[in-house]
Amino acid sequence: MTHTPLPRRSAEEEQRVDAALRELFDQRIRFNEVLGLRTVSMDPQDYRMQFEMRPDLIGHYLYGRLHGGVIASALDAAGGNAVMVGIAHKHADETAEQILHRFARIGTIDLRIDYLRPGLGSHFIASAVVTKLGGRVASVQMRLSNEAGVLIATGAAAYIVS
Repeated sequence: MTHTPLPRRSAEEEQRVDAALRELFDQRIRFNEVLGLRTVSMDPQDYRMQFEMRPDLIGHYLYGRLHGGVIASALDAAGGNAVMVGIAHKHADETAEQILHRFARIGTIDLRIDYLRPGLGSHFIASAVVTKLGGRVASVQMRLSNEAGVLIATGAAAYIVS
């Protein structure tokens, strides 16, 4: 028995999917906007967001270090967004509206953060790689680095996708 692959969305619809996801990640998820997170790569195997250091993100006032909760939140956001981009690639026959409808089913079910170095820098890059995208659960590895490429923290997460 041969399996006929599903048709891929058109290039025009692919652009709509990318634009809709970027708007969702950068503007409609208000907490991402509060942190200043901006998408810089929409590749599910190298999804990246960037944010600038600001006084309201400091956790240690004497040393000006990034708050640990900001680190965890940025990594969780990058991981969840990478899953959404992965779902868009996996369901390449679906429209932007259908892909966005899938967002309602995604949620973090496990998150582990390893803080490796103090969060010092002028801006930070949170990156994520989807390591498994199953029918019910996705697994992701994340990293947070500063503008000099110094690794600040790593993370691993599982997300419900159904």
